[in-house]
Amino acid sequence: MSNPNIASRFEEIHNSTYKAAVAFITAKCKNTADIGDILQETYMELYKVLIKRGAEYIKYEKAFVLRIAKHKIALHYSLMEKMRIFVSMDAIGGDGEEVDLSGFEVNAFTMEDYAGDQILLEKARQFVQAKSDDIKKVFYLFYDVGLSIPEIAKSLSMGESNVKNKLYRTIKDLQNLLKE
Repeated sequence: MSNPNIASRFEEIHNSTYKAAVAFITAKCKNTADIGDILQETYMELYKVLIKRGAEYIKYEKAFVLRIAKHKIALHYSLMEKMRIFVSMDAIGGDGEEVDLSGFEVNAFTMEDYAGDQILLEKARQFVQAKSDDIKKVFYLFYDVGLSIPEIAKSLSMGESNVKNKLYRTIKDLQNLLKE
């Protein structure tokens, strides 16, 4: 098979399975910070399979992608457990990433505005990270993935009212925190 066929088939599978994969991975992850990495590893593996086996190899796209995701989740957490033996997880953590300001115009904002926004964002991030895994998953699926409340309820096996309660109560608490 030629590469254009592989690329178009990959894009087709990605588009048709993305929401289901994100919902599945989010529901199964122990830590919301791992979701993006596992999702990326899942689709990288899918691409490798398509290159190796051809564009027509996969018949049941959703089942295939979810099986890869399940394997990647298990592999990720078993590797994390092995790493804890050798390296303190505190040494691995931390943001440490530099902010890329190259896309901003010099006069578009002041450093005070930027610093104030960063402080508020960090406060909000810490607040949500201190919440239970269920709340973190609801926030991730709602804000980062863009799932609706019924979709979140289905993927996390919760009632819609439970999802709304977790989302709206946390938003209210967050608003009160940020008003201070």
